[in-house]
Amino acid sequence: MFDRIHEDVQTAFARDPAAKSVPEVLLFYPGLHAIWIYRLAHTLWERGFLLTGRFLSHLARFLTGVEIHPGAEIGRRFFIDHGAGVVIGETAEIGDDVMLYHGVTLGGDSLEPEKRHPTLENDVTIGANATLLGPITVGHDSSVGSGSVVLESVPPNCTVVGVPAELVGDCGTDYLAEAQEEFGE
Repeated sequence: MFDRIHEDVQTAFARDPAAKSVPEVLLFYPGLHAIWIYRLAHTLWERGFLLTGRFLSHLARFLTGVEIHPGAEIGRRFFIDHGAGVVIGETAEIGDDVMLYHGVTLGGDSLEPEKRHPTLENDVTIGANATLLGPITVGHDSSVGSGSVVLESVPPNCTVVGVPAELVGDCGTDYLAEAQEEFGE
């Protein structure tokens, strides 16, 4: 547990140039507080203590302004900068080294008990106030611009912006090589 907290603090220093000291990060980073409470809530959720997990999730939202459903799956070194207004739905999946800014929504597009929230692969960055809806995937090392609304999957190594979000620039060579191999070009 302490190793994970240490890793989270180091992530804050790596992701936020405003971080000045360990006590500051431990005391005044609501995104980290939300993640720590989520981890406890998630552990309880997975062990069948659904009501207690939901209670902790609700408490975290009240204390931090960040709502993470305890059923969501979140990897290591996840960082929420500024935190306020972030919503992460029940079937969301978040890989390692992902960064979200304030106001991000990983929302569902169905009322059915199925996969209905986004998947963020490793090394993804989501800009402030972006909304991602449905069981889409944002490929590894991709970025979503601030204020974007993403309704379709994003290939790896790409950037999308706008409403609705569209690809900008060239995707990285990994995606291009994969596409050429897949389509024989």
